Amino acid sequence: MGSPAEIQALLRFLSQDAKVPLAMSMGKVKSLQENKLTSPETISKIPLSAIQAIFPDEKLAKQILNAAKRLSKKRGAGGQQIESPKRRKSNVPREEPLTPAGIETSLALPLPSNDKEEISKTILITNRAPLVLAFAVTLLEYTMPEQPLSSRLSLAQAVVSVNSKSKAISLGIEKATSAEDEGWGQGQPGVTIMGRSVRVLKRWGYNPKDQGATESAGDQVKEEGREDGQVAMNGTEATGQQLDTQPALWGLDLEALRSSNGSPPTGVPAQSKSGLPIYSPQSARAYILKSFASASGDYSSSSNTGTPKKKTGVAISHEKERNLSLLLGALAILYSSWTQVLSRDELDRRAWTWYIHVRPEVESGVAGWGGKGQVKLSDILDLRRKD
Repeated sequence: MGSPAEIQALLRFLSQDAKVPLAMSMGKVKSLQENKLTSPETISKIPLSAIQAIFPDEKLAKQILNAAKRLSKKRGAGGQQIESPKRRKSNVPREEPLTPAGIETSLALPLPSNDKEEISKTILITNRAPLVLAFAVTLLEYTMPEQPLSSRLSLAQAVVSVNSKSKAISLGIEKATSAEDEGWGQGQPGVTIMGRSVRVLKRWGYNPKDQGATESAGDQVKEEGREDGQVAMNGTEATGQQLDTQPALWGLDLEALRSSNGSPPTGVPAQSKSGLPIYSPQSARAYILKSFASASGDYSSSSNTGTPKKKTGVAISHEKERNLSLLLGALAILYSSWTQVLSRDELDRRAWTWYIHVRPEVESGVAGWGGKGQVKLSDILDLRRKD
């Protein structure tokens, strides 16, 4: 395991230069270190296929490789900026923007399983960040039922990022001040999810059932008016009951906001116009779909010989989606068992305690950063309210 400084440098490269989501970056650090890929220089010298072995998404793998090569060239030139050639204009026609209803359909997750017997026998292998994401995105169906799936994914990813940032700071991997602590969320309303404070943007006029081609997948964010008193939450955190009348929300990415501006705000919000960085629901969906492997691993017994046979990539992908269905089903059973006796705010408070109870065991300190372990879905079912 590398030193905290080496891990911090690697995370900085992935999250800032290669634009990989922080939560995903943290989950891949151990694999990169095991393959001796601990710097942009070492990553720039390997083929794309080697990166895809760790980051399966081809587009993301290319993004990481290009960032590593770009950074290596800059360092080799004594830190001088290397200008990349202008891209040729593509002749490929641009896709038509999705309708709000189309956006929600494109983000659909596997249907939660209600097969309690199968759920109780299932053991998953994962790290902690995607489990937080699953807990949060399911919780929001019960505490903020008016929020569409695109908002729930964005808000849940915000919870993951806030929690990961806090943990990184406590381990000395990240700088000891978050963007929130530096005031980058000043003036923006917030909500509390699983006990974590998340800054949000309101998506005024967004109707998830609208079939009209009015918005793209990253629909325009219309900010709350600060001069005419139209801020419903008034910069404070809303409770579950208050959110009944709120519009759809985005989770605001304060760390990206700080990175894009370079210096802390002085008494006013960093930006007071639309286009603030948000947590992408598409990225959150892609992350959660590929994060839950089976305890049996990537091999299955041949039906003829009984000898281990490596599963195909397609088979593994389908298996992970099925595992997510079982996990979401277990969480839905858990939350629904308590909704008749707990308020939304109390359900939110208990969710973090339940997550702590079932999260995978990893090594303590920096050694466990991004580590994976078992999650027994029977442990989630055991937390149900007893009649």
